[in-house]
Amino acid sequence: MTDFPKSQTTTAALFRLRDFRLYISARFLGTLGMLIMSVAVGWQVYDITESALALGYVGLAQFLPMLLFTLPAGDIADRIDRRYIVAAAGLLEAISAGWLILLTLTHSGEVTWFYAALALFGTARAIMAPASRSFVPLLVPKQQLARAIAVSSSTFQMSVILGPAIGGFLYLWGPVTVYATCAALFICVSVAFIAIRTRTKVEPQEPGIGAMSRAIAGILYMRRSPIVLGAISLDLFAVLLGGAVALLPIYARDILDVGPTGLGFMRAAPAVGAIAVSLLLVWRPLGRRTGHIMFACVGIFGAATIVFGLSENFILSLVALTIMGASDMISVNIRSTLIPLATPQQMLGRVTAVEMLFIGASNELGDFRAGVSAALFGTVPAVLIGGVGTLGVVGIWMWLFPDLRKVDRLTDVKPIA
Repeated sequence: MTDFPKSQTTTAALFRLRDFRLYISARFLGTLGMLIMSVAVGWQVYDITESALALGYVGLAQFLPMLLFTLPAGDIADRIDRRYIVAAAGLLEAISAGWLILLTLTHSGEVTWFYAALALFGTARAIMAPASRSFVPLLVPKQQLARAIAVSSSTFQMSVILGPAIGGFLYLWGPVTVYATCAALFICVSVAFIAIRTRTKVEPQEPGIGAMSRAIAGILYMRRSPIVLGAISLDLFAVLLGGAVALLPIYARDILDVGPTGLGFMRAAPAVGAIAVSLLLVWRPLGRRTGHIMFACVGIFGAATIVFGLSENFILSLVALTIMGASDMISVNIRSTLIPLATPQQMLGRVTAVEMLFIGASNELGDFRAGVSAALFGTVPAVLIGGVGTLGVVGIWMWLFPDLRKVDRLTDVKPIA
C-alpha cells in the first residue's frame, strides 16, 4: 500500500489524491451506465415477454458468467496490473451495449439474444470486479480506509439514484438512446483507469502452483477466517432471499400502475436511503459495536422488504425501499471495510473475487430466485417469503459466527496468521 502521512485523516485529504479522484469518477460512471442499462433491459424484456420468469432469466444470464469467471479473475487481479484489467473490461461492457443497440434496431423479438448480450456484460463485470474493488486499499492509508470506502459507497449510491431515473427518462426516446449512452460511459471508465498512475504490486508466480490452486487459495483463506466468511455469507443469503429488484417492473406496471418513470423512481429509492447513510458515514465513521450494528441492519432490511411486499401505495413502497437501501448501506460499509483489513494484501484480489462471486449470487441469482418464486407463488408472496427468510438468516448467522457479532472497532481487525 502507498505510504501517506498519518496526519492525512480528513475527507478533504482523500480528494487531494489524484488517483483516488480518478477511481471515484470511474466507479460513478461505470455504475451509472450499468443501472441505466438495467432499467432499459428489464422494461424491454418484460414488454416483449410479459413474463416474470423472463425477468428472472435476465439476472441468471448475468450471474452464470460471474460464476465461471470471477475466481480466475481474482487470481489475475493479483498477478496483472489491475488498471489494465478494468480498462479491458470496460471496453467489453461497451461492446455488450452496442450488441443491445443492434438487437433493438433489427427489431429482434427473440429474447434469447438479449440474454446472450447480457451474458457478455456479465463476463465483463466478472473480469472487472475483483480488480476494481481491491483497488481502494492501494490508494489510501489504512486509517483512511473506512472513510474512503464510505466515499466510494456514496459515489456508488449517487449513481444508483441517478441511473434508474436517467434510464427511465432516456427510455422515452427509445432503448437505442439508452444503450448508446451506456456505451459512452463504459468507454470513459476504461480511459479513467488507464490514467491512474498507482501501479499494483504484482504477486510473483510460485513455481509448481497452478492457476486453479491460486484461485482456490482465496476460498481456503476465507474458510479459515470466521469474520470474512461470516460477513460475506451473511450478505449472500440475506440479499439472495430478500432481493426484490427483479420484480419491480411488475410492481410498477401491474400493482402500483406507475409506468417506466415510476419504475425509475422505485429503482432509485434504495439508493436515496443508502446515500444519506453513506454521507453520514463519511462525516462520522462507525465507532463501537460494529458487529451488532451489522446484524441489526440486515434485520431491518428484511422487515422493510416485508412492508414493501404488502404495500399497494406508491409512496409507502418508496419509503420501504428507501429504508432497505439505508440499512443495507451500513452493513455493506462494515463488510467492505472488514474484508480488506482481515485479508493479507497479496491475497486481496482472490478474496475479493470470492466476495464478488457471493455478491453476484445474491444479486443476479437472487433476481432469478425472485422471478421463479413469483412465477410459482405470485409476486407478493415471493417478496414476503424473501423478507421472512432474511430475518431467519440474521438469527442463524448470529449463532454461527459469534466472532463477527463481537467485532467492536473496525481498526482492530487484522488478518489471521
